[in-house]
Amino acid sequence: MRFDFFQRDAGLPNRLVPFTTTLLFAIISEVPLHIPALSVVTPAFTLMAVYHWTIYRSELLPPIAVFAVGLLLDLLNGTQYIGTSSLSLLLVRSALLSQRRFLVNRPFPILWSGFLLVTAAVIFFEWALVSFLHGETLGAQPFIFEAVMTVASFPVGSYLLAWTQRGFLMRV
Repeated sequence: MRFDFFQRDAGLPNRLVPFTTTLLFAIISEVPLHIPALSVVTPAFTLMAVYHWTIYRSELLPPIAVFAVGLLLDLLNGTQYIGTSSLSLLLVRSALLSQRRFLVNRPFPILWSGFLLVTAAVIFFEWALVSFLHGETLGAQPFIFEAVMTVASFPVGSYLLAWTQRGFLMRV
């Protein structure tokens, strides 16, 4: 299915697609899965969106948009430390910008492997940062579970983002 109407008018609405999908993924990230003892753990869909758009259309997802989505994510999940998600997402964006050439137009297993590494680094960073801010070492189980769920959900998120990119941004 192609969106020819949107492709002919490649103005502001199409240029907002990366920000809009990242915002939507941030909201979806906060939907609880109702798993006993881990009800607050959900896949990091926002990380998937930042990963995808930084690799394929980084010019359409500027740092200020990543920062804003990270702040919204922290506000939605009610974290005590506002800005940790923004910091994590901005670090991911910065690291990926220098590595884009290794990931653009590669087979999906390579893209997924790169996402696995990014997810592991981000989850470890967030665990270490939150542990430091709490003044004690937190249990790693929720963080590890979030990382596993995020990496396992990546094929679906990646497919949806690629489909959106093909549908709305082919000529932008």
